[in-house]
Amino acid sequence: MFKRIFLKHMQETGGEPEEIGRFLDILKQLIRTPSVVGAEHSFFLYLKRELEERGISATLYEGLLVAEGSEPDNGMISAHIDRHGLICTGPNEFQYAAFIAQNRGDLTGDSVAEKTYKDIIGRFMNQRVQAYDPWSGAYLGLGEIDSAYMCERRLNLLFKVKGLEHLYAGTPVAYVDTLTYEDGYLSAQLDNVLSAAIILFLYERGYQGRAFFTAQEEVGKSWRYLLEWFRGHDLSTDSLLVLDTSPYPGRVAAEAQHIVLRNKDANATFVSPLTKQIETICDEFSIKYGYKDAFIEDLNREFLAQGKPLYSLGSTEMGRLAKASDGTIQGTTFQLPTTGYHTTAETVSLESIEKALKILETLYLKV
Repeated sequence: MFKRIFLKHMQETGGEPEEIGRFLDILKQLIRTPSVVGAEHSFFLYLKRELEERGISATLYEGLLVAEGSEPDNGMISAHIDRHGLICTGPNEFQYAAFIAQNRGDLTGDSVAEKTYKDIIGRFMNQRVQAYDPWSGAYLGLGEIDSAYMCERRLNLLFKVKGLEHLYAGTPVAYVDTLTYEDGYLSAQLDNVLSAAIILFLYERGYQGRAFFTAQEEVGKSWRYLLEWFRGHDLSTDSLLVLDTSPYPGRVAAEAQHIVLRNKDANATFVSPLTKQIETICDEFSIKYGYKDAFIEDLNREFLAQGKPLYSLGSTEMGRLAKASDGTIQGTTFQLPTTGYHTTAETVSLESIEKALKILETLYLKV
């Protein structure tokens, strides 16, 4: 059903069904493979196999998988691979994984995710979930969230899950998820398997540069693993491209651009030739782009006039790296605009994906 509706859309819009169809095959399988923040090892192993089957070298470090093609210096792309989910923290007690006690020291308290997660309790009700072994990825059972509440003493969401009462503390629990398509839009827990799928697809298309897949971005740790690798290899760069999704409050705001760039975040200003190169490609192919920092600053001017609390510019993996490395590791972010952030209904337009692939193929494959 998914494929039939999708092919009909591609025929109507004049897209390339074979190319985008292959990309969606990759994305669908990744979405089905759990990777709760802090329990990503089994997903790393899955990615490692997928890369090596494509003839790409893949080396696993703590919190980091590094892929290298035959020309590793011809591109440097990064994407985090952790997703939100639950962790069993006691007898039939499950907490939102990103905000359990051990992660608190790495959170700043001012990100969009930290400000909004309290408001999305209702989205989890009746959500099906699956428990898995954090090392092997082995399936440990299926359950359903039947209640959730905000524990003000522990500053976290707590859940009761039917069917997983037997689990021990420390077991990760992922949302059961599948990719859906409707009227030109794809929905699933896209952050951030969408970026991982893009990188795998680029390797299939002939990309031979380097790619990084990082763990624990959702708790502000991923940059540390990247920094460790760069220091260990005595390397610097001004051309690291960090892929991700970017949340918007509604479809109108999201569709003002096909892709989202940044001049800066709350940590650092981005200084990279990639920004101009991407702008040039966008202008050449009439691809709409916007800057997230400018979007937030515009919102804040409105909020200031209304006496409302202001948004932070947010903390990105790129910004934290640039700051911690004193500017020796630089680059920019490349994001797809979505709605329904951090849920299994996060939504992106198929057109945005097509435009993003066009930019990246032009940038790295010279097509």
